[in-house]
Amino acid sequence: MCYRSLIDTYVDFENELEKDESYRFQYAIQDFGSEDLVDVFLRAKEEGQLQYPIDDNNIKAVLFDMFTAGTDTSTSTVDWTLVELLRHPRVMAKRLHPPAPMLPRACIDEHVIDGYTIPAGSMVMVNIWAMQRDPRYWKDPETFEPERFENEELSFLGSDFKYMPFGIGRRICPGTTFGLAAVESPLSQLLYHFDWKLPEGVKAEDFDMIENIGNTASRIQNLHVVATPYEKL
Repeated sequence: MCYRSLIDTYVDFENELEKDESYRFQYAIQDFGSEDLVDVFLRAKEEGQLQYPIDDNNIKAVLFDMFTAGTDTSTSTVDWTLVELLRHPRVMAKRLHPPAPMLPRACIDEHVIDGYTIPAGSMVMVNIWAMQRDPRYWKDPETFEPERFENEELSFLGSDFKYMPFGIGRRICPGTTFGLAAVESPLSQLLYHFDWKLPEGVKAEDFDMIENIGNTASRIQNLHVVATPYEKL
């Protein structure tokens, strides 16, 4: 439902942008004295001085990416983490499911990789889900075992191809810092203030672990658990 509302909001914004973008640009500058992200994009489009000109479709695509990447991925990660903690009480005090299993990339120039020709303009889907579950590099990759990272000299900031939750290289996720805060802050508060248990009659093995198919790998079933506030000392 939240994602559907997000789409509706985006469509409304798209209509407004197409209807009167010039008014928005002047209104923001004159009344607030500063530009937001949309204003910067509109000004860059109007000035036409970029090496690669942008149009309204480019602006809409970037804004849509910002909305989805900044909300759906974080909420999915928090949801998956709570599920795994409830299924593994041993680590209730400790990621197995990447919120975005595929990284879409556009190939600007033609390249040949391992004998395969990738034409310019092709959309390439990088399967980081499989890369981060390769048994050649990870023992029991399907097991939720956060402590496996304790003795690993790994950085999640895109320096190792076997673990890149935020991507790697020049196209690494620009929202890495925000993403960490958007997951760690609410998750730590939820675990600090509440004791989490399964509803009566529900067993850990009863959890449906099937993912949605889409840009983000959220759970199909909603999470239903019992939260008990800790008593203040």
